[in-house]
Amino acid sequence: MSESRLLLEDIWEVKQLDQDGKKFDKVSRIECKSENYEMDLVLDVNTDIYPIEVSDKLTLALATSVDLNDNDMDPTVSALYDRKLGTSQKPSLLDRYEYAMYGKVYKYKTDKIKEHKVSVYVSFGGLLMKLSGDPRNMQAIDPDMHLYLLVRKAK
Repeated sequence: MSESRLLLEDIWEVKQLDQDGKKFDKVSRIECKSENYEMDLVLDVNTDIYPIEVSDKLTLALATSVDLNDNDMDPTVSALYDRKLGTSQKPSLLDRYEYAMYGKVYKYKTDKIKEHKVSVYVSFGGLLMKLSGDPRNMQAIDPDMHLYLLVRKAK
C-alpha cells in the first residue's frame, strides 16, 4: 500500500456534540481534539448511520485516494476500475474504516493572531469540516483538493 495517500491520521476524542443545538435530525456537529498533533476538529456527521457520543475516541484519516494498489493492472480490469474511487472487488482503505465521506477543500486560512495555526475547511456534499492546527501537520493539504475522510471507532 502506498502510505503517501494518507495525508493525516490520528486518534481524536469527541469533546462536544451539537454545542449550538441540533440543527438537523440526522446530522450532528462534533468537536474533537487530537491526541498526537494538538489539532482541533469540527465535523458534521450523519449520526443516523454512524452514531457518535461525547467522549468517543475516533481514528480519523484524510486521504487523496482509497486505492491500495499502485501496481499496473490488467488492461481489461483497468478499463472498468476507477483508481481514485476503488471498487468492491478490490481491497481499499474503505475496508479499514466504518464511515467515509468524499469532499473538497474550499478554504485554507492562516490565523492572523496565532501565525503558527491554520484552518482547513472541507465540504463533503454540505457536511462541513474545519481542521485547525500547526501548518506543518497540514502541509500536504492544498486549496481545491479533493479528500476522503475516513473514520472508525478507536479501540
